[in-house]
Amino acid sequence: MNIDRLVFAFAGTVILLSLALSHWHSPYWLWLTAFVGANMLQAAFSGFCPLAKMLKGLGKKSGAAFE
Repeated sequence: MNIDRLVFAFAGTVILLSLALSHWHSPYWLWLTAFVGANMLQAAFSGFCPLAKMLKGLGKKSGAAFE
């Protein structure tokens, strides 16, 4: 799995987990959902994603997710 797909999978997992936690625990978990969304938006414009940098450092290969 390449970096693009791992970032999408991680973001989707965190969003779904935070939505579940906001439903069963506290609505304050929605702040985590907002943070992930804001980070995805800034990454779309700036090209900087902390998770992608970390995965690249771990030796994962980059790729185009929608080829």
